Amino acid sequence: MAHPDSTAPETASTDATAARQPLAAKAADTTAENPWPVRLLSAKISDYIDRMAPLWVEGQVVQLNRRPGAGMAFLTLRDTDADMSLPVSVYAKVLDAVTAPIDEGAHVVVRAKPTFWTKRGSFQLQADQLKPVGVGELLARIEHLKRVLAAEGLFDLGRKKPLPFLPRVVGLVCGRESKAEHDVVVNARARWPQVRFEIREVAVQGVSAVPQVSAAIAELDANPDVEVIVVARGGGAVEDLLPFSNEALVRAASACRTPLVSAIGHETDAPLLDLVADYRASTPTDAAKRIVPDVSEERARLTQALSRMRSAVTHRVRQEQAGLDATRSRPVLASPHTMIETRERDVEAAVRAGRSGLDRLLSSASSTVDRLAAQVRALSPAATLDRGYAVVQGPDGGVVRSPDDVATGDALRIRLASGEITATTR
Repeated sequence: MAHPDSTAPETASTDATAARQPLAAKAADTTAENPWPVRLLSAKISDYIDRMAPLWVEGQVVQLNRRPGAGMAFLTLRDTDADMSLPVSVYAKVLDAVTAPIDEGAHVVVRAKPTFWTKRGSFQLQADQLKPVGVGELLARIEHLKRVLAAEGLFDLGRKKPLPFLPRVVGLVCGRESKAEHDVVVNARARWPQVRFEIREVAVQGVSAVPQVSAAIAELDANPDVEVIVVARGGGAVEDLLPFSNEALVRAASACRTPLVSAIGHETDAPLLDLVADYRASTPTDAAKRIVPDVSEERARLTQALSRMRSAVTHRVRQEQAGLDATRSRPVLASPHTMIETRERDVEAAVRAGRSGLDRLLSSASSTVDRLAAQVRALSPAATLDRGYAVVQGPDGGVVRSPDDVATGDALRIRLASGEITATTR
């Protein structure tokens, strides 16, 4: 027999439902008093997503679970450049129809229809086609990006910065406990034990590689103590090295102000990071040899340089000493007085010759003077007067040569050899 009050809750629920307002037609019209039930929201989301057309999407397979009994496979498709992923379900027959095996880490393109499971409220892609992206296609994409970046000048030699000869601190970006880190650190310290490292261990493969490597480069570039940065990774498949040809990472490296060394993979590997770096090392070991000098080689070079300098100085001193000895052996330096005595004899001979010549000139001049004096004396009026002649001068002092030159009564002056007399004409 039922309890008398057993129908009370059902009656109350019926009354509450009858009194409830009609559901809002739009999400914006919902309120706390008139909400949508979960089933309605799930249905509307499912209807909205069902209207989306199938599309092709590209990514990397990071998880792959096969369920043979259910005939389905489930995988997670992750973006290669960002930390984003989507779940994908695919029929096993679609997965088995792919010619190349699909494993975790494979790069694929998927044709899928977006779906929404209303019971679980989960979104996923239902794939009906799946194609692996081949190495050739990946390389073609890298080549296209290479041409674009080259056109922008990111690979120009004029942008390359010289590496320091002996950096105090080396920044190293590498994988966690990787062989590349060991090769760089051990070989560098073997060459120059005093070198210091600022090491940033990051993911060098997979979806996290690009942001982590870019962030590590930026962090080391901001450190004023770091004088050169090395990005090192061991070898691997083309797919493994894709992050180092990523456009975001390449641009981050080109913006680095500190000299950057790329040491990715083996000598035959050529990611785009090699082209934008200031120096491309074929291996991490080669990078260690390039960033620091070999202390033993430098000491040997110093010894050789000192030996060459010593030999050059010794040779120069010997050469100058030989020249000095040759100069000192000359007669003028062996007997310095010789030059003075020779000049002294020359001076004495010149003085004697001068005196002799002067004497001859004086003698000749004296004879000439005596001759001329005799001639002057012979022609002198005084000599004529000495012979008894006289010179008569008129009043004006002129010589009287004719009686007509004077008049009666003129005073005359008569000069004789031993004096003079005066007279008057009549």
